[in-house]
Amino acid sequence: MTSAAARTALDLTADLPVPGLEDFYRDLHRHPELSLREHRTAGKLAERLTKAGYETVEGVGGTGVVGVLRGGDGPTVLLRADMDALPVAEETGLPYASEVPGVMHACGHDMHVTWLAGAAEALAAGRDAWSGTLLVVGQPAEETGRGAAAMVADGLYERFPRPDVLLGQHVAPGPVGLYAHVPGLIMSATTDVEIVVHGRGGHGSRPETTVDPVVTAAYIVTRLQTVVSREIAPRESAVLTVGRIEAGTAPNIIPATARISLNLRTQSEAVRERMVAAIRRIAEGECRAAGCPREPEVTLGDAFPVTVNDRETDERIAAVHREVFGAATVFDPGPAMGSEDFSRLAVGELPYSYWFVTSTSAETWDAAPGADLMERFLAVPSNHSPHFAPDLSTVAPGVRTLVSGALACLTQGAQDLS
Repeated sequence: MTSAAARTALDLTADLPVPGLEDFYRDLHRHPELSLREHRTAGKLAERLTKAGYETVEGVGGTGVVGVLRGGDGPTVLLRADMDALPVAEETGLPYASEVPGVMHACGHDMHVTWLAGAAEALAAGRDAWSGTLLVVGQPAEETGRGAAAMVADGLYERFPRPDVLLGQHVAPGPVGLYAHVPGLIMSATTDVEIVVHGRGGHGSRPETTVDPVVTAAYIVTRLQTVVSREIAPRESAVLTVGRIEAGTAPNIIPATARISLNLRTQSEAVRERMVAAIRRIAEGECRAAGCPREPEVTLGDAFPVTVNDRETDERIAAVHREVFGAATVFDPGPAMGSEDFSRLAVGELPYSYWFVTSTSAETWDAAPGADLMERFLAVPSNHSPHFAPDLSTVAPGVRTLVSGALACLTQGAQDLS
C-alpha cells in the first residue's frame, strides 16, 4: 500500500513546470559564483521563494537565503541546497556552459538550487496537503566548509524557526534514476594541512652553500605515502593526498622555502589525530635530517565534519523514495570519502537525512568503458571534473525526492520527531 506521503508527493509534482526549471538551471549554470560571492544565485532563489509565498530573507551568513512557509501546527522541516561554484574551467562543451572564465558549477550546486526551488514551489502550491513549517535554506560556501557554520552563527535558529529534522541531497555520477541512502555514516571528514619547509636559498651553481627545501619537500612527500599504508589499520578508511607543491622562481635559484598542501579524509577523529601526528613527525624528521635552519610550519586549514544520518530519519526517507521511484532504485553504497558541511546545520544533534541522486545521462553512461557498474562509474565524469554535467532528466526526480522527503516528515506529525 502506498503511503500518504508518497501519494501526495506524486500529486504535488505531477504538473511540475519542468521546462521552466530547466531554463532556471541553465541560467544558474551559465553564471556560477564562488563561495560567499553567490549574490546573483541567492537573488534568483529568493525571488522564486518570495513569489511562491515564503517569508524570505537574504544575506544570512553572508550570502545565504532563508525562506519560511508556515502551514499550521506540526513539525518544522529544513530543506537545504548549497549554492557555490568552483574555480574550475569548464570543458563540457554545453550550449549553456559557464560564461565566467575559470569558474564552473563542477559539483552540481546549480542543480541543487534548482531542485530546492522546484520543491519549495510544489510544496507551497500544495500547502493544504500538509501541516507544519517549511524552512528552506540556500547555503553559501559549502566548498570551503564555512557556509553552514556562518549561517548558524548569524542566528539561523534564533531568527527563524528551529527545525525538528533536516533534509539534503547531492547530485552524483551514476546512471540517472538511482538514489543512494546510507542509514548512518555517509560522508567522511576532511582536513587540509599546510607544510612550509624552511631551507637556505642560494645559487644553483653552489648547492653546498644552501639547504635545498625542494629536495627536503620531495622526501616528505614520498614518506607521507606510508602514513595510510603503514600507520593506519587496514580496517580503517583514510586517504592522504598531496595536492600542491610550490617552490622557487627560476631554474638556477635554490629557493629558501617550499610549501606542501595536503588533504586528509577520515571517518573517525582518532584516525585524523593519528594522521596529523604522523605528518608533523615526518616533516620535522626530514627537516632535521636535511639540516634545515628552522623547524617546518605545519598548519591545519579548512575542515569538514563527518556526515552521519540519523538511522530512523533516513530509513523513513528511503522508504518513501522506494514508493515513489521503485524499490530497485534505492540502494546503500556505504560511506563515501567525500565531505560536506551539511551536518554543521544540525546544531544540538538535530536528526537529518542526506542522500545522493545519480545524474549521468544514458548516452554518457552507455558509452563509458567497462563491463560492470563500478568500472563505468569510475570512467564517467565525476564531481569537480571540468567535464561534469548532470543530465537535465534529473531535474524532475530531484524535486520529487525533496518533496516526498519533506512530506514523509510533515505527514508523520511532530510526535514522531520528538
